[in-house]
Amino acid sequence: MAWTDHPIFFVDFEGSQSSGVLEYGVVTVLGGKVVETHTRLCQAIGRVREEDFAVHGLREELLEAHTPFADSWEYFASLRECGPLAAHYAGVENSLLKSVWPYPRNSPDFVRPGERVIDWGPWIDTARIYAQLCPRLDSGRLESLVSACGAQDELARLAAEHCPPDRCRYHAALFDALAGAVLLNLLARHEPTASFTIMQLLALSTLDPNKREALQQRELF
Repeated sequence: MAWTDHPIFFVDFEGSQSSGVLEYGVVTVLGGKVVETHTRLCQAIGRVREEDFAVHGLREELLEAHTPFADSWEYFASLRECGPLAAHYAGVENSLLKSVWPYPRNSPDFVRPGERVIDWGPWIDTARIYAQLCPRLDSGRLESLVSACGAQDELARLAAEHCPPDRCRYHAALFDALAGAVLLNLLARHEPTASFTIMQLLALSTLDPNKREALQQRELF
């Protein structure tokens, strides 16, 4: 089964380990298209540092009326049950997610089809995928890759449709999740990447050659 035949949930968080997740954005990708989005602000659980505010523009007082990220357990657990999670440099999102909920519910294992696992990963990681498929690109930064791929207009169109007007920029959670989803969907428009399986995307999502080989071997058997 090609990866485009299965829902993938592209996730982006704004926040830190000290402040907690202050905003999240989730984009559902299916068939090489954005089919659904969801975002919300979350109450801080700690101090928001000035250097972090300078990046994401979220202050503690702005977030006081919102519930903490921990209240979204059912939403994220349900996502993991339905498909793999994706992010750009997924280690950040994985760490923030696990700092609140170390494990999801018993969920499908997309490394071993038919098996089940209690883990948020492995993640599909567009930064790692593009580093391997397009090694000549100068930067793996989200904004740089969108620009290098000529996808700015597509991202602007999707952002105008889905993002809150005051959060329609990089370092806003849903905007960044849409940017990553655009990069992922570009793979659906060209062969051989359009025919890759989820296992192949997961294998490309690690730079560790041993882990990559192990994932590829599991697909063969």
